[in-house]
Amino acid sequence: MTTTKVMSDRFKVSSLWATRLGEHEISVSAVLRRAGLPAGFFQQEKIYATTAELFAFWRAIGETSNDPAIGLKLGTEPRFERYQPSAIAAVCSHSFRDALQRIGRYKQLTCPEEVRVRTFGEEASVEFTYLQAQEAQPDVMVDLVLAWILAIGRRGTDDQITPLRLELARPAQHRELLEPHFGCRLRFKANRNALVFRNSDLHRPFVTHNEELLNAIGAQLEAELKVRNSSTDVGEQVKHTLKRSLAGKRPTLPQVARELCLSARTLQRRLTEAKITFQELVEETRRELAHHYLKHSAVELNEAAFLLGYEDANSFFRAFHGWEGTTPGEWRTKHRGAAPALSDRSIYAGV
Repeated sequence: MTTTKVMSDRFKVSSLWATRLGEHEISVSAVLRRAGLPAGFFQQEKIYATTAELFAFWRAIGETSNDPAIGLKLGTEPRFERYQPSAIAAVCSHSFRDALQRIGRYKQLTCPEEVRVRTFGEEASVEFTYLQAQEAQPDVMVDLVLAWILAIGRRGTDDQITPLRLELARPAQHRELLEPHFGCRLRFKANRNALVFRNSDLHRPFVTHNEELLNAIGAQLEAELKVRNSSTDVGEQVKHTLKRSLAGKRPTLPQVARELCLSARTLQRRLTEAKITFQELVEETRRELAHHYLKHSAVELNEAAFLLGYEDANSFFRAFHGWEGTTPGEWRTKHRGAAPALSDRSIYAGV
């Protein structure tokens, strides 16, 4: 079983993570600072992160926390009212296999991630794949997602599921924490991060099955998925058009609509159906292009501002600082190992 791939590199992040970190005495500000994320990251109305940003966030949690079991603890949420709708649907499912299928299906609504369930004879493995990842998944994140999957299975079957083994790509460490938590033997230096169950465990019925609640939540999630799939390309089409037309001018929806051979009203309707705004796409496009220019080219910052459609360099600076919590020159230095960009100083003038 493999879910449909979502190629847009955008994860929807729950604001509850800030609360949960605080409950474990982890400084949210310290984590964000270490991850290179803006101080107001969790104050946004809608919180999104790229794969690289998400990995940096979870890596920072592991580096900030003194608890080597923090991933396991964060992956085991005892309070049902805190579950996301997709997790509630999973717990209300008919069986463990049904729950895994729903989790994989509804992941499409929030992130470019796959839940892969593979069967080999009497065994079935579960692993998470991040479609836009350019680096190894942080250990804390691995612990969290696998502990979360096991918690769903245990809750649904009243603790009747025990994995056959846990496979981790990392070198041997903290075996004394991991094996008791998962209740199985552990294989380090594996070629993947996965939980392996008996195939028969996937067919175990859930004692938490609730058809009425499942229908209510499932109907809403399916409706969102239908809207998303019917409008799946509109956001990428708009961003592609913006990337060709940003330089030197402020983009407008009517201009982009003409490029796409649509009326402004039709484009606006499709964006509304996809639950995204034109300004969100403009900002996403500018941010992606800014990263590209700063990492892979030698353009001056004033020139980058022009190429991104800003009226002046100061406007670019303010926007970039809002995205990354640092200046364009400092970001370029960190990500390219180059000398600090002197043009940062000219951007400060007049701010």
